[in-house]
Amino acid sequence: MQDRFPSHDVIALTGITARQLQWWDERGVVKPERQGHRRLYSMQNLTEIAVICELRRKGFSLQGVRKVMRFLAREFGKGLAEIVGRNSDVHLLTDGTHLYLETSARQIVDILRNSSQPILGVCLSDAVRQVRADVIAMKASTSVTSLAERRRARKVS
Repeated sequence: MQDRFPSHDVIALTGITARQLQWWDERGVVKPERQGHRRLYSMQNLTEIAVICELRRKGFSLQGVRKVMRFLAREFGKGLAEIVGRNSDVHLLTDGTHLYLETSARQIVDILRNSSQPILGVCLSDAVRQVRADVIAMKASTSVTSLAERRRARKVS
């Protein structure tokens, strides 16, 4: 897979706006490498952005997203790309106070059964798999524009 992605590729792959991407960089949410004035994003950065976008779509505040990212780094000492394997399902569950990262359906059911509050679940693996598939499609495609058009069409349908 490609090692580094310029901002316009990240925008096409994730559906994020250029301003959001810039703001997240300025706030240290996602820290790309720099090459002159250009921002270059690693696969790890791209994975994080895809998961952050998914969490934001599910209603997480940016503060909540930061809490999730710190939790993942503290608990695993790895980035999302390493945590979420190609064949595993990793689910983030929260009751608004506690965070749980589970890979077993049984663990998820136990948490749901024992909770006295509603639980929000997000499959992190789906977001990671989707961005990886989009990177492969981008490499196969002659233009990133066609990928952006496909992403927009997917959102509409």
